[in-house]
Amino acid sequence: MQQHKNWHTAYRESLGFGQRLSDSVANGMGSWRFIIWQTIIVALWMIANVIAWRFHWDVYPFILLNLVFSTQAAYAAPIIMMAQNRQNERDRAHAEADFKTNVEAKKEIEELMQKLNSIEIDKLDKMLDILKKLEK
Repeated sequence: MQQHKNWHTAYRESLGFGQRLSDSVANGMGSWRFIIWQTIIVALWMIANVIAWRFHWDVYPFILLNLVFSTQAAYAAPIIMMAQNRQNERDRAHAEADFKTNVEAKKEIEELMQKLNSIEIDKLDKMLDILKKLEK
């Protein structure tokens, strides 16, 4: 028995490693969990550098932290854009698949309507035949 894959499963299986990775990164960076963890790390970084007794690895105004954020943004932006482009492709392909399904459903409905009409016509013809026989 052959199983038909739905559109989403077939699309997911067609993605390469890099595409799945960029989608995961974009999903992760676009979450509250990421924002909360990043806020905690930044706060700890700043607190540790302000109150450190001996070793300040990034003194105020936190130039190294700024460099880390710049590097993160430099990598995050193109990864998020790749994920958005893929989302657009996914939406377009999904719309095309929906359109094809709707066209097929329309054809099937029209065929069913024709069958119902022919059944109704046959039924009316039989009723007319019966009425003619009764008149005789």
